[in-house]
Amino acid sequence: MTQLLRPAGWRAHLPEGVRPYTEAAPLAAFFLGISSGFPYAMIGATLTTRLAQDGIDKKAVTAFSLAFLVYNFKWLWAWLVDGVPLPFSKQLGRRVTWLILAGLLVIAAVLNLAIVDPHDGLVRTAVAAVLVGVAGATFDIVIDAYRIELLRPEQLGVGSGMSQYGWRIGSAGAGAIALVIAATGGWHLAYAVCAALALPAMLTGLVMGEPERHHAPSRARGVSEVIASIIGPLSDFFARQGAWLVLLFILVHKIGDTLANLTFRLLFNDLGFSNGEIAFYDVGLGFWAYLIGIFLGGIAYTRMGLKRSVMLSLWLMAVSNLSFALLAAAGHSNWGMAGAIGFENIASGVGGVTVVAYFSALCDLRFTAAQYALISAAASIVGRFITGTSAGALIEAMGYVNFYLLTTVVALPGILIFWYMCRTGLVDRSIGSAGIEEPEEVEMAAEADPAPVHS
Repeated sequence: MTQLLRPAGWRAHLPEGVRPYTEAAPLAAFFLGISSGFPYAMIGATLTTRLAQDGIDKKAVTAFSLAFLVYNFKWLWAWLVDGVPLPFSKQLGRRVTWLILAGLLVIAAVLNLAIVDPHDGLVRTAVAAVLVGVAGATFDIVIDAYRIELLRPEQLGVGSGMSQYGWRIGSAGAGAIALVIAATGGWHLAYAVCAALALPAMLTGLVMGEPERHHAPSRARGVSEVIASIIGPLSDFFARQGAWLVLLFILVHKIGDTLANLTFRLLFNDLGFSNGEIAFYDVGLGFWAYLIGIFLGGIAYTRMGLKRSVMLSLWLMAVSNLSFALLAAAGHSNWGMAGAIGFENIASGVGGVTVVAYFSALCDLRFTAAQYALISAAASIVGRFITGTSAGALIEAMGYVNFYLLTTVVALPGILIFWYMCRTGLVDRSIGSAGIEEPEEVEMAAEADPAPVHS
């Protein structure tokens, strides 16, 4: 497959801006993204809709978003993916065997969530949702490490975009499939069918094989080696200049976006939108708007550079929350819903390329799984915690309009921090080995594609 995707003759005739997207690694990132996105949808908007339609109280519904907190603690066991080889690792590769195991765990967890009935007890449903979160978080750890190590540094922008394309297809596709099947066959069947979306990443690992940039550490032989494998990723990250400020930016940059995003389905339900309208606008229109946003994000990243494109995406994501305040004020309006969903998804698409590319470049190739797990978990932990503990109460206390205005205001600190990081040069100095191209990689890229490639 890799040889077929390398530019022999046909790729040389493609437009220069399209050519990077046809390389093997970015295409693999696309399929990895599909499997990464669907577990999130199973315990996110889809579960919110399921619970809301079952008449569950708003506070209980938003509390289920605490299942997402498992994703924020995945760095606690991510070191296992870096340091522990599984059976058949010598034959298939360490990353590939972990991909298969994590995929099987996700399938089992989603099938378990399909079986439970919220009317029989919310505790059992909550446990099932948390299990999907644990399996999905583990799958994410492996997928992110595999993607970063598969991509060369100049492919991080394109690869992040392709991964976001796949993530959106997996997430939106799972949401749409679940809504359609639930309307006729019930929620149990809907979740069971969606479990198959774990397969694209598993098959991609088998086809592509072990990534060449993977720096496998030596196998732990004792307590000291295990402790070193846990502490090493953290000590490497925090040894960098300005690491604490970089971490602060990671923590707060997405508060407003996360706080708002996990409550959209509650707004739609209270405004009286039907399942068909939600599927058409939130899933259908939102899907295409997100794809446009990713395309625009790729252009911004290429022409504006990392720093300016990230700054643009931060502003877009903050302002997009205002559109939902306008929708809440307007009431049941199809045009208003289309505008709000379109703007929000375009902004998220732009940020999905630029911010993810920066976060990927922060990793050291010795600790890819553990460090990206730390970074991606920290990126939304504050917003998810606030959403799960107070979003429903805030909406009931201040109303939807004021709530979405608040989410816009709380996005401003992240913008200010990144502006300071740009002014002081901390953005450039925070890049890890994953964002630095080695000489042999330059030679490999030249042999694979004699034509110039731009990310």
